[in-house]
Amino acid sequence: MGNFRFLHSEWPDIYREASEAEGLAFTSPKACAIICRSALEKAVRWLYANDPDLSEPYDTKLASLMHERCFRDILKPSIFREINLVRKLGNNAAHGHSISRDESLIALKNLFRFLSFMALYYAEKEPVIPGFEESHIPFGEKKEHDLAELQRLQDLLDRKNEQSRIERQQLEARAREVEELRRQLEAQQQEVKERKTGREQVHDTDKEIPLLVSEQLTRKLYIDQSLKEAGWINFRESYDIEYEVTGMPVSTNPSGTGYIDYVLWGDDGKPLAVVEAKRTMADVRKGRHQATLYADCIQARFGRRPVIYYTNGFEIYFWDDTFYPEREVHGYHTKDELHLMVERRRSRTDIRRFRVNESIVERKYQIEAIRRVAEAFARDDEHGRLTGGARNALLVMATGSGKTRTAIAITDMLTKCNWVKRVLFLADRNALVKQAKDAFGEHLPHLSSIDLTKEREDPGTRLVFSTYPTIMNKIDAVRSDDNRFYGAGHFDLIFIDEAHRSVYQKYGAIFAYFDSMIVGLTATPKKDIDRNTYELLDIEDDNPTFAYELDQAVQDEFLVPPKGISVPVKFMREGIKYSELTEREKEEYEEKFGDPTTGEVPDEIGSEALNKWLFNADTVDKVLLYLMEKGIKVQGGDRLGKTIIFAKNHEHAVFIEKRFNKLFPEHRGKFLRVIDHYENKAQDLLEKFVDPHAERNPQIAVSVDMLDTGIDAPRVVNLVFFKMVKSQVKFWQMIGRGTRLCPDLFGPGVDKKHFLIFDYCQNLEFFEANPDGTEGKTIKSLSQRIFEMKLDVVMAIREAGAPGETEASVASGEGSGSGDEGAAAEAGASIDKEAAADDGVSADDLSEAEAPPDDEDFELAGDYTGQLHRQIHDLDRERFVVKMNLRWVLEYSSAKRWGNLSRSDVADIKRNIAPLMLPAE
Repeated sequence: MGNFRFLHSEWPDIYREASEAEGLAFTSPKACAIICRSALEKAVRWLYANDPDLSEPYDTKLASLMHERCFRDILKPSIFREINLVRKLGNNAAHGHSISRDESLIALKNLFRFLSFMALYYAEKEPVIPGFEESHIPFGEKKEHDLAELQRLQDLLDRKNEQSRIERQQLEARAREVEELRRQLEAQQQEVKERKTGREQVHDTDKEIPLLVSEQLTRKLYIDQSLKEAGWINFRESYDIEYEVTGMPVSTNPSGTGYIDYVLWGDDGKPLAVVEAKRTMADVRKGRHQATLYADCIQARFGRRPVIYYTNGFEIYFWDDTFYPEREVHGYHTKDELHLMVERRRSRTDIRRFRVNESIVERKYQIEAIRRVAEAFARDDEHGRLTGGARNALLVMATGSGKTRTAIAITDMLTKCNWVKRVLFLADRNALVKQAKDAFGEHLPHLSSIDLTKEREDPGTRLVFSTYPTIMNKIDAVRSDDNRFYGAGHFDLIFIDEAHRSVYQKYGAIFAYFDSMIVGLTATPKKDIDRNTYELLDIEDDNPTFAYELDQAVQDEFLVPPKGISVPVKFMREGIKYSELTEREKEEYEEKFGDPTTGEVPDEIGSEALNKWLFNADTVDKVLLYLMEKGIKVQGGDRLGKTIIFAKNHEHAVFIEKRFNKLFPEHRGKFLRVIDHYENKAQDLLEKFVDPHAERNPQIAVSVDMLDTGIDAPRVVNLVFFKMVKSQVKFWQMIGRGTRLCPDLFGPGVDKKHFLIFDYCQNLEFFEANPDGTEGKTIKSLSQRIFEMKLDVVMAIREAGAPGETEASVASGEGSGSGDEGAAAEAGASIDKEAAADDGVSADDLSEAEAPPDDEDFELAGDYTGQLHRQIHDLDRERFVVKMNLRWVLEYSSAKRWGNLSRSDVADIKRNIAPLMLPAE
């Protein structure tokens, strides 16, 4: 029955794959390694589904699941190293690398040990674990498979595992929906936990699951596999391995002869690197001095100093001691990458003396930021020679101050000074990736670039733009002509757009994997940046490499400030402030609620009450009416300025759109639009909304994530926070949507000076942001003012005196809708002179008129009277605001009513009808 028969009753799927791998260990080692990896993945996913102590990370690939701290805590370090080797061997087999029979046997044995551990602690019926017997493995002629066959096998197994994962998620979803199933699932998990806890007290895994592969052999295999991943294969004895050197100090070796574990050779026949492999589990850095001595011998013989690696198989340290201190890396560099490092010793120039390209950046603070990065990255050694300093930098720059431009200029500096060849720019959404790529392409067109979310990589690409999940997928991807694998040394520089804790927590593996310099960019004020971000970038708390914050940018007149506006309705969130949370609570808050890729958050805070409030028609109507009345207007007050409403989710956004179209049908569904990932024309709508040159519909964008960050929209003057923001970083990004300058926004020479924040969910209070406040103002539109001025002219002419008999345009029925209405406008109708002041016309102006009105004046009054009557008569009575004032509209739609207007009539018209006027098309 084979070595894995103890799995048959409880884990038949895992048993089937493990047995299949066992049957192929000697006859098809590559297939065996791939299937071992698949069986391992099934087992790991089963543990996550059933052990309540395990919580899935954001990324659910096998590597991420295995490296999650909660998972590593349930294993002995030796077992973790063994199954990580199973994963690596399976990956290398799928990539087409050779796998020996010995290696496939090791993968099988390591899988056996792990599955024995799982059965011993988790099986419902306590199993008897047999000893591993190689005699169960059939022996036959070794078969070779081409890469396409292996990839088909890997794809098939991946599909099966993905289907199992989806089925489990569906089961869990149903369990959450059905209370009884949920209780059963929880009870089952608790039973598994108690079973495991009880067995841990009576079983010793070291005794009952004996070591099958020695630590020394495991270490050597780790080194071999990691070197293979970087393209170092086909090692030759006495040349690539155990290379003999002379000239070692006699204190170390009396014979003066030494043997280097690995030498990595260049195409010119000279060594590029030496690798010293410690043969014990001692601190890997104990190999540092030995490796230095080997490098001295190599330099003396070949005239070139190699770079140095020292490792115990599991940890790798890299040291180019001509320029940088040693550092831990997570893989070896390729031949081309090592050649480039050696070449840079000659070609690299001092970035501190670089003249910044002012066609890319011209503002003093941007140039200062670049100089600060240069001073952080470059140092002088004790002899005054150029050497490397820090490898990380953090730039705090307010949204709209030119972070991307600054990043472009930094790239220009580092490439021209030969510090950097390939650059990775990471952002959290596709739109921001495209925006960054376009900006780099405009200023650095000589550097080839790709958007990794849409295009295929090739070896010559200099600038790569990607989202975090996309690059993680590429790291694990199969190496082939169509889908290039990224090695640990592929990039020399990484930009992190909006560097913050959530990014590091969810995607920290990216920055650990690549051996590159890192520049973090963020708009979050430096006092609000969490300690984790500083720590991960190895930067002193509250002391970023450079900071240029909103207050300073406003003072320097590069950005405009926000003004908070008191709103009539507000949802009362919990009575806490972000600053009052402990560091642990802040971390938990960000972990639960912050999501750098979607901005979506669970309804953990006041979910039931909040949803009821957000989706209440009366609430939404009040928010929209207040916005339309009090928001900053453009085009002489006729049109609400560009506005972003931050909605809770797609359903909330659609509900807002529905209510707006009901309240304001005159805009025919074009004025306000939802812009999110559900809208298939989102990109087109977005481009129209952010047009810097014109007020194009949509004028109001209801955003669910797409406009929360990174979008340049200088014409935006109103922000509506209609959701709780649960991330400090996201909050400041959203504020930044309104800060950009916009000259001539309100007319020639009348620039944007500030923007308004309508906060309905107490976000300003929670994050203790205190922008200057302003009272809401009802601004008369240009159309309303013209309407009222025409009315004032009519009243002024009528008051000045009536002719004997004059026909107005309305009297002849022109534009009045019916014959009897036309008789209403008696041009000579009298009006109290005191009404002039109420009508907006100065009584003094009227009394000082040099001459009474003539027939031409009365003709003008009659013409205006007809126009005013027609405008009221033609109002759309389905409009919500017209319905609210329907009594007045009906009354003054009658032409007869215009024959003799009193002072109170004029006041009624101005108060109740004039605000209803819409601009002409």
